[in-house]
This record gives sequence, C-alpha cells and structure tokens, in this order.
Amino acid sequence: MAVKYCRIKKRIDFENLFRKSKTIPGKLVFFKVKKNGMDSSRFCVVVGLKIAKKAAIRNKTKRRIKEILRNVYPLLKPGFDIAIITKKEILGKKYNTIAEEINDLLKSAKIIEQR
Repeated sequence: MAVKYCRIKKRIDFENLFRKSKTIPGKLVFFKVKKNGMDSSRFCVVVGLKIAKKAAIRNKTKRRIKEILRNVYPLLKPGFDIAIITKKEILGKKYNTIAEEINDLLKSAKIIEQR
C-alpha cells in the first residue's frame, strides 16, 4: 500500500509556518521548516504564478514534488511542518535532479533519518 504524506491544510498553520520558521535555501527549491510537536511531519508545496503562468506546468511541478515526498516520507523524523517553495530554476529539470535536491535539503536540515 502506498504511503500518503500529511498535508498542511489550515490557514493558521500556514501563517505560523511562514512567520516562525527556519529557511533552508537550495538551487531549485527552498524549505520553510518549523517543529509542530505532532506525531507526524506535514508538508505543503507552493508553486507560484511567477514560476509558470500556465496551470498545467505548475500542477506538473507539484505532482513531481508530491511523488518525491511520498517516497521519502517513511524516512522522515516526526514532528515537523515543512513548506517547499519552488524557484524558477525548477522548470525543465528532470525528476531525478529535483529528487536529489530535495533529499539533500532534507539531509542538511537533519529531518531525514540516516540508515
């Protein structure tokens, strides 16, 4: 059975995350990370209009990132809220390149458990 990652859904959670979080920059994306005190980690993916005007391109980018998160989710430490905000450089990049970037950022933030 496929693991579905937890999403951040409430407006107050978004506001707290963007106001009181630590920023972890990367080349293609950057993270906003905050401890949430829960038993699981939650995510949100942000692809703005400045990245791509067409909704199809923004949605494709979101789907790719969500699939990467779904694969990585079992390795994550619990108790974090993470916002993944894309940069314009992500357009035209291959899935493996995006996956490497996200994995490297999760390791640098010490959110992923090392085996």
